[in-house]
Amino acid sequence: MAAVKAGVSCREIDRIARDCIEEGGLGKYFSHGTGHGIGLDVHEPPKIAAPSEDILEAGMVVTIEPGVYMPGQWGIRIEDTVLAKDDRCEILTKIAKDFTILN
Repeated sequence: MAAVKAGVSCREIDRIARDCIEEGGLGKYFSHGTGHGIGLDVHEPPKIAAPSEDILEAGMVVTIEPGVYMPGQWGIRIEDTVLAKDDRCEILTKIAKDFTILN
């Protein structure tokens, strides 16, 4: 989240998320992009993914949603919606992230 602000490339944000998951030994299970823009449509540019050429601008609302999916076992994706500002992001998601096991 610290990297999400105006002027940062979406590719860089994706790389940071991937590096964190890779450090935890789960990199091969992170098989999708890190996020996307939210506006008139739920999924729209900018795309926060490795091949993206997009640069965040102040006022853009995007998701940051890294996830890990282990085939045949489980998966988890934690999603936040954030507003990019000139020097930081504002986290718009106001839900607790307490760990809960569902059976």
